[in-house]
Amino acid sequence: MSRARLPAALLTGASGQLGRALQATAPKAWRVVACDGSTLDVTRPEAVEEVVLRERPTLIVNAAAFTAVDAAERDAERAEAVNSGGAAHVAEAAKRAGARLIHVSTNYVFDGAQGRPYAPADRPHPLSVYGRTKLAGEREVTRISEGSALIVRTSWLYSAQGRNFVLTMLRLMRERDTVGVVDDQVGSPTWARGLAETIWAAAGAPAVRGVHHWTDAGVASWYDFAVAIQEEALALGVLARAVPIRPLRTAEYPTDARRPGYSVLDRSAALAGLGVPVRHWREQLRTMLREVVPA
Repeated sequence: MSRARLPAALLTGASGQLGRALQATAPKAWRVVACDGSTLDVTRPEAVEEVVLRERPTLIVNAAAFTAVDAAERDAERAEAVNSGGAAHVAEAAKRAGARLIHVSTNYVFDGAQGRPYAPADRPHPLSVYGRTKLAGEREVTRISEGSALIVRTSWLYSAQGRNFVLTMLRLMRERDTVGVVDDQVGSPTWARGLAETIWAAAGAPAVRGVHHWTDAGVASWYDFAVAIQEEALALGVLARAVPIRPLRTAEYPTDARRPGYSVLDRSAALAGLGVPVRHWREQLRTMLREVVPA
């Protein structure tokens, strides 16, 4: 089949770390139409409609989001426009086109109070503007699609590109003589490439719908994650020296947005049955760091 005749998969947020990973892992059975904020502003419904009408996608993966958690507290209007309004516009266009929609969300829809992994059916209670607007986006997608869309919540996403905790830690460990990292917030670090592969697997399973969770295996605090980053980076030659890493309490590191103390997601439901290998976060970290080994 020629490329022009392949079913189209429209990706929003294509320049983000997940968007790039989705492009890098796309199966040959799809013709990928990658749109970032410069080519598709999801806050403008007419722009979304125009692209969907032109490309006639079979699948839309909405990875567009305002993900700057602290900045969202200072610009709640923009966060709402992208995370809630944008999700609604994409869902409306997908519905009119008869396209399947996969929408990406976050563990920050939970407050972390229950102390055990959150199942998809557990009651959300976001602590931040980011979490609140992402939850609003989920609800818009569910309402408009009448439950036919797939919503994938994930956590602590990182990759070799973009802005994320791993790259920030590598920079700070090169620049500073010591680094302080919060040790009383616990979650599951997740490599963007692994999430992307899972999303593509879900794209081939149209019966999978509703809210599902996907993260890499295992749990860690941000402090645990930072220690592992340094150890793995030293072993691979990504870092030339070790620096002391100090554990901090959340109260010692104030931020604009409140974050859940425990936001581990239970991913034992349908997505785990798609045949995608479930790997420990530390193994995934090691694999990702090989992408940034100095030449």
